[in-house]
Amino acid sequence: MSSSDVTGARKGDYIILGTLGAGGMGKVYKVRNQLSDRVEAMKVLLPDLSDQKDLADRFLREIKVLASLHHPNIAELRTALTIDNQLVMIMEYVEGVTLSQRLNQSPLSYADSIAYLDQVLSALSYAHSKGVVHRDIKPANMIVTPQQVTKLMDFGIARSSNTDRGLTMTGTTLGSVAYMSPEQVRCEPIDARSDLYSVGVSLYEMITGQRPYVSDNNFEVMQAHLQVPPTEPKDVKLDIPAPLSQLIMMAMAKDPAQRFQTADAFRAALASVAPMVGPPSPAIHIAPPATTITAEFTPIPHAPATPRSITARPAVSRPTAPSEPSARSEFPPAAPTHRTLHPRASRRAASRSYARCRRATRVHAAADASRAAIHRRSSASR
Repeated sequence: MSSSDVTGARKGDYIILGTLGAGGMGKVYKVRNQLSDRVEAMKVLLPDLSDQKDLADRFLREIKVLASLHHPNIAELRTALTIDNQLVMIMEYVEGVTLSQRLNQSPLSYADSIAYLDQVLSALSYAHSKGVVHRDIKPANMIVTPQQVTKLMDFGIARSSNTDRGLTMTGTTLGSVAYMSPEQVRCEPIDARSDLYSVGVSLYEMITGQRPYVSDNNFEVMQAHLQVPPTEPKDVKLDIPAPLSQLIMMAMAKDPAQRFQTADAFRAALASVAPMVGPPSPAIHIAPPATTITAEFTPIPHAPATPRSITARPAVSRPTAPSEPSARSEFPPAAPTHRTLHPRASRRAASRSYARCRRATRVHAAADASRAAIHRRSSASR
């Protein structure tokens, strides 16, 4: 299995047809079950990482999380087993392209973007109801099949309230920087609303064609999630309906209490703006809502985005409108709630936050090792 080309090799009752991808924990192969002749996906923990307890624990956690989830928009776990002393997951093989790849091919229509993410939110509504927070929502973890069904993938760093007692620690930053919620950046305990922030970032990218924060420096992006309000989508692309723009800004609120509180509420808000952008492509499946929820939402007024290189830029120049008497706003002007830092100060602050996370992680690891040693000595004495 160490060879770069393993096509045709046999692992247990499976023949490897090709390599689908590789990640921090293992490799994923396209395989055929010799007994059933069914094509499936096999995820294998990398051999040189099998002695690393933290990664093995993450792999086992993913197995337990996926085993508890059965939803048409979540890639299903078939079984899990040990082959040649390696942990192996056999999963549903999902044919298609990721939304990240789809975005690189050509822009998505607003209607299709809403329809794809409606399916993702349906999956998250189900997962959250089971106490599972994904923690790594991004277009690269959403696969669109040829039948236009969106499948949510990669629960490798998901947290389950039922199986994750000792594995999720405050002080550990997990997730993809471009899509991380502010509470993830701060290494704080998170809940379902963190996933909804990441869905908001994904929707921002799908609608505008740009990520809200772009920089070669991850520290700058992390600090932007904490303190820099994004450029409103309607200021990036002029034809974006204002209610859709407001919906995205609400999903990306820095304060979790100001976001959508549930995936179903987010879905209902999307349904309320969908008529403004027309119907999606005919083949795209729209999942029925699990519950009936009012489609109304209250947009949150935001301070204007600070003109920095890290925030999204308008796709075209905004025409200058003739001066008119200002109408009374439906909302009172919002006091700026986000302090803009000089780039150097931003990097220093993010660096300090990252260092605190690393120190806290080392403290937790040392405590775990100490408890394990005490347990071993106690067992030996008995």
